Amino acid sequence: MNNLNYGVIGNCRSAALISETGSIEWCCLPDFDSPSVFARLLDKNKGGYFGIRVDDSYSISQRYFHGTNILCTRFEAVEGIFEMIDFMPRYKTNNDRFYAPAEIYRYIHYISGAPSLAVEYFPALNYARETVTHEAEGTHIHIRTSSVQNSNDCIYLYSSLDIHDILLSNKVVIRSNQFMLLSYNQKLINIDISRVRLEYQRTKVYWLNWVNYSKKFDRYNEEINRSLLVLKIMSFQGSGAVLAALTTSLPETIGEVRNWDYRFCWLRDASMSIDTLLKMGHFSAAQGFLTYIKGILKSKHDTFQIMYGIRGERQLTEESLDHLAGYENSSPVRIGNAAYHQRQNDVFGYLLNVIYKYYKYFPGTLDEIEDMWEIVGNIVYTVSQNWQEPDKGIWEIRNDGKHFVFSKVMCWVAIDRATKIATLLNKARHATKWRVIANQIKEDVFANGWNSELNSFTQTYCNTDVDASLLLLAEYGFISASDPRYVGTVIAVKQQLFYKGLMYRYINADDFGLPSSSFTICTFWLIQAMHRIGLKDEAQSIFDNLLSYSNHVGLFSEDIDFDSKRLLGNFPQAYSHLALINTATMFSPEKFQSRFIKP
Repeated sequence: MNNLNYGVIGNCRSAALISETGSIEWCCLPDFDSPSVFARLLDKNKGGYFGIRVDDSYSISQRYFHGTNILCTRFEAVEGIFEMIDFMPRYKTNNDRFYAPAEIYRYIHYISGAPSLAVEYFPALNYARETVTHEAEGTHIHIRTSSVQNSNDCIYLYSSLDIHDILLSNKVVIRSNQFMLLSYNQKLINIDISRVRLEYQRTKVYWLNWVNYSKKFDRYNEEINRSLLVLKIMSFQGSGAVLAALTTSLPETIGEVRNWDYRFCWLRDASMSIDTLLKMGHFSAAQGFLTYIKGILKSKHDTFQIMYGIRGERQLTEESLDHLAGYENSSPVRIGNAAYHQRQNDVFGYLLNVIYKYYKYFPGTLDEIEDMWEIVGNIVYTVSQNWQEPDKGIWEIRNDGKHFVFSKVMCWVAIDRATKIATLLNKARHATKWRVIANQIKEDVFANGWNSELNSFTQTYCNTDVDASLLLLAEYGFISASDPRYVGTVIAVKQQLFYKGLMYRYINADDFGLPSSSFTICTFWLIQAMHRIGLKDEAQSIFDNLLSYSNHVGLFSEDIDFDSKRLLGNFPQAYSHLALINTATMFSPEKFQSRFIKP
């Protein structure tokens, strides 16, 4: 079974996927959404990669250093042992700003013997659309495109190894610590092994401090921390945006066309991620995201999109890269995402849920509070004008809009949270007016979304199918977990969508046919819902089985194949990891600890 056995490194500016044998096979520089430098993940022949070749006598293992986003790949044979330690620098500077350059350190830690290796360094810039030239310049290799249009597109590789051995992929014997530094920018300081160790230690301390500030739990603490570290990597330092995933076009099913670019900020996914980070004690992430929201809504008249670029871009034009074969020949490879045009009425519920917590737990200065209040009013107006209209729903159906029950419920959440915010701010007139709208929405859902024959809420007002999103009705307070209608819905959803230990999102046909893989977050939602209605032992069993389907370093993608249990879809997926955290904390009490100092 071919699985997404990649470790991930990153520094809140960009990231890289590194195979279990130490090969960088996906990386975009200088930022998450930049064109790729290595894209072997999407085309084994053309995509480009940065690997280490050893002979078959070596055993190779991989792990994260505890509590960090530093990845260690260990190579061990009779002739010798070494480790490849990969990281992207991130730490605070003296002026309390973050140092997070667009670069990757590959620190070769010599352990014993006389191990031998060859470096395979084959960058393919601009999604492998450019021909590149390699120029040896003293202690580094300068890689640039031969394209006239992109003549300034280049990267640099610094190394203590002989650069000609790197260019020729010659086998070299290692008898001491070595390094390679891939940088988007030309370095203005001398890079030697002492500098590499300093960057490594600074980055290690940063991640250890960050994790230490998280809440601790008696059970599943390692899994929770790994998921938190993944979510943190996907928070873009430049704006506060949170990415849905680090990749594009990894297929939901091998050989099919459900391949999308997830390197953008969906308000839904980001709000869920921020809500989870808040629960775990990371308030600065929420503050950064709310700053991002204020940045994309610069006036009272700005309209909302479901998603934006990581700097707040509104136009995310979708195109296909037909020269790339796709992951396991699953084409097309897409960049950009046409879903930004869609109406998805549910997104406002998640967003106002986070804003409500902002007001409740850590409101800012008066001007910030007033800025955010204007955004609240804008959202309420938008929801009040649109909640009765059909939309594309949480799953971004690309055909005609429908009256999705969960979209209506999240419209109720939006108005409910706005009402609570108004109450906190002593805006009684707004609270009273908005509560009337919330009640209208709830009455409409009970009248049109409940099916007494099925003893369940339905996916839409006009069908009798169910949808995994219905499992969240109690999570957001729309209905009590003890209400027989919610209990009936959980049972009906499980009966229809639970298959071979995993969950479908839905099983009715959409614009691409019938779904054929499990959507990872939906299985976590089922576990949470079962726990809420009292089926705790069964929920525990499903949860433990689900955790066993992660890859070799504990990471999850968007989807899981029902039969083989291989990971599918974009990777790593914020959805999956935030849901893992929220589910794991249901099964474990929080440890008491003092957290007086924020890193």
